[in-house]
Amino acid sequence: MQYVSTRGFADLGTFTDVLLSGLAPDGGLAMPLRIPTFNQPELERLRLLSYPELAYEVMRPFICDIPEADLRRLLEDTYRPEVFGSADITPLTPLGQSGLSLLELSNGPSLAFKDMAMQFLGHAFEYVLEKRDQRVNILGATSGDTGSAAEYAMRGKQRVNVFMLSPRGRMSRFQQAQMYSLDEPNIFNIAVEGVFDDCQDLVKGVNADAEFKARYDIGAVNSINWGRVLAQAVYYFKGYFALGLPQGAEADFCVPSGNFGNVFAGYLAKMMGLPIGQLIVASNENSVLHEFFGSGIYHVWPADRVAVTSSPSMDIGKASNFERFLYLMAGSDPAQTAEWWAEVAAGRPVDLRGTAHWDAVGTSGFRAGRSTHADRLATIRRVDAEFGRLIDPHTADGVLVGARFRREGVPMVCLETALPAKFGETVQEAVGRMPQRPAQFEGIEDLPRHCEVLPNDAEALKHFIAEKLDRQD
Repeated sequence: MQYVSTRGFADLGTFTDVLLSGLAPDGGLAMPLRIPTFNQPELERLRLLSYPELAYEVMRPFICDIPEADLRRLLEDTYRPEVFGSADITPLTPLGQSGLSLLELSNGPSLAFKDMAMQFLGHAFEYVLEKRDQRVNILGATSGDTGSAAEYAMRGKQRVNVFMLSPRGRMSRFQQAQMYSLDEPNIFNIAVEGVFDDCQDLVKGVNADAEFKARYDIGAVNSINWGRVLAQAVYYFKGYFALGLPQGAEADFCVPSGNFGNVFAGYLAKMMGLPIGQLIVASNENSVLHEFFGSGIYHVWPADRVAVTSSPSMDIGKASNFERFLYLMAGSDPAQTAEWWAEVAAGRPVDLRGTAHWDAVGTSGFRAGRSTHADRLATIRRVDAEFGRLIDPHTADGVLVGARFRREGVPMVCLETALPAKFGETVQEAVGRMPQRPAQFEGIEDLPRHCEVLPNDAEALKHFIAEKLDRQD
């Protein structure tokens, strides 16, 4: 399988090439030349596979440059019960007789769904870099959970350094402590004076400096990394099969989403033949995606419009993976995609109303809803009272919006995004008690912090990276 850029660069290489490279040279995102599909008999064959076996079948068509035995071993090393808490890896839990179920994705090392892909990336990076005798310096941005998942997956890796940007003061206390308490020689935490979108723009700005990127071997693990999207598609298959539906019966999925990577993985699964009906995007007060699916207009929000909310991992005004979706809505036309993103770069909206592209969005199965602070508190409280289950505020956004779009007789699977322990203050506000946390995280907020504060400035960031890496040499 060869990969191309959403904006036209025609030869990004194979999976292991795009795994290490981050953004394409033209600023676009990696996409496969084609998306393989499963027919119904093939899907039935996948139904009873273990998680590592299922991951192999789903991912293998996109990964032709890792030998079969090696890929199977990487997946078996990744998806282990001792890492994710059970042999199911992603258990499906019905919420009583409501027709809603929670797909549990947050039982990994950092207590967030990002572990599902990031643990694979950790093993895959190590494998590829060893084979190529290379090093990579990962530059990433996080609104809360990607950072800790990446750092827990990459710590101790001899050929990998991680430079992780986060918006100063905009994550929960637990999220900050989980990242900043790590004292590892290959982990560098950077708190940026700005919002998540500023961090994301800094990552793209450094990647756009081809000479700096090549000199310092800059790579990416953000949701722009195709490896993450591909690994996340697997749990849609696993969640669907766990419902035990008759062959070909549809299920709907609701996904809390800010950067569009998690829900785009669901769309990839749907394009591969999984019988997904609706894909519901649940937004918080920062409702860029909700606005688009309701109006046909995609307008990036400026930093000063992005609100600080109680589901902070979705406090995003620019959804990076949305470019992949619009690329597909354009019939995989890179020229059209590049034209749209030139408008985005100029601060102008992309208006699809009245076009064939908007018609394609209409038939894609996507719907969208939004939630507020009061909504998520009420939902946390209700789910606790009715089903004896504590959920985090992002998952609450998903449960609330999923219930709005539930169709009679069609299961609605709501993706759990984090354990409530990561957002204890909001959960306590909702139900009057702090959620339990795993023993290894007790007192984490009191540990020493290892973090540098930098201005929202690409040159300052490049100077910081160069200084750290030159010192290692």
